[in-house]
Amino acid sequence: MTDENPIETEDAPRPEPVGTVPQRLEAILLIADEPLSLVSLATAVGAPVPAVRQALEGLVADYDGRGSGPRRGFELREVGGGWRLYVRDDFDGLVADYIGGQAPARLSQAALETLAVIAYKQPVTRSQVAQIRAVNVDSVVRTLLARGLITELFTDPETGAINYGTTDQLLQHLGINSLDELPPISPLLDDGADGFDDIA
Repeated sequence: MTDENPIETEDAPRPEPVGTVPQRLEAILLIADEPLSLVSLATAVGAPVPAVRQALEGLVADYDGRGSGPRRGFELREVGGGWRLYVRDDFDGLVADYIGGQAPARLSQAALETLAVIAYKQPVTRSQVAQIRAVNVDSVVRTLLARGLITELFTDPETGAINYGTTDQLLQHLGINSLDELPPISPLLDDGADGFDDIA
């Protein structure tokens, strides 16, 4: 019988993070749907906040072509207290044309349900939509953005969460002039309280 002490495993050396701080930041920023704060990024890449800030400034300069490389078609911006990659304004038309040409003719059931929640609850964040639908809506929101049916209205200054709303293009597809023309929706979509009180 061996005498094993599980506490000893806590002293085992932690593996070194893969890549440099800028490389790790790029990997995280590439998949971020919302601006990420300095603290969130520092935690994600396992580096001190000052090192992360310095690396972000270096990436901004690199993408802007202020180093030895060319100016990129995307940029790194600080928006609403967080950092996120964006397509440069110069290429908005190009990207919109490409996505429009790739978009399928019909929306999936998941996209229709997400679009309905946003239409009735706007302004609304991704996490709020996910709570209502009880599923992850990241990819669906990206699809709706790409189709021009929803848009980013504003970023919450405290949480950094992006609030979404519908576009005029959706109104055109629905054949209505304003959201006021949408049919009434059940109060159960909010929290169910009103609906259950009525049953008593």
